[in-house]
Amino acid sequence: MGEAITISAKREFIRWFLNNYQFKKNEGSWLFNYFLTDDRLLEKVHFTDDLYNREKTMIISTVCSHATPFLYQKKSRLNYDVEEAFNDIKENPNEDVYINIFFKDRMSCPQYLIVLEGRGKTERQGQTQPRVTQDNMAASLMTELVIDQLMRSNRLKELTEQIDAALVKRDKPLFMKLTEEWNELRRWAGDLHENNR
Repeated sequence: MGEAITISAKREFIRWFLNNYQFKKNEGSWLFNYFLTDDRLLEKVHFTDDLYNREKTMIISTVCSHATPFLYQKKSRLNYDVEEAFNDIKENPNEDVYINIFFKDRMSCPQYLIVLEGRGKTERQGQTQPRVTQDNMAASLMTELVIDQLMRSNRLKELTEQIDAALVKRDKPLFMKLTEEWNELRRWAGDLHENNR
């Protein structure tokens, strides 16, 4: 969109955010602190609601939101591990990363709106102001649902493979733990499906 968010604005926002919110995954704090260590990294960080057609994206949420705790996507590969995302960002500091943060009242938060890039903003009389419509909110919720379903599907596949391995190894405690998680995910998916009928 041609808008340039300054490095100092991003730095101020990250510091403010870390002082006022807690990520669902604690490792998110050290990832954001890592962004503060280098202006070149901050230049490549973009806060946006528009993750469509981006090579490298991140969804991260706080304990006060109902969104996915963490999702990192590079090209078509999804990852839920903050440490792996950190390593990729560290190894590829010249690649842009587009971040969507979910926290309470984010679209009315002036600190966030200052650094927000993309379709979530519009220029009016020389001032940057948020443009929130029902379509934007519906699209955001739909995106979140699709991502949650993908995460659940991938996790179920991983769990199935781990359960099979536990059976082969005859590791009953691990089998029971993994099966419990698998059943919980299936139960949650079933409840969601029933509620959407």
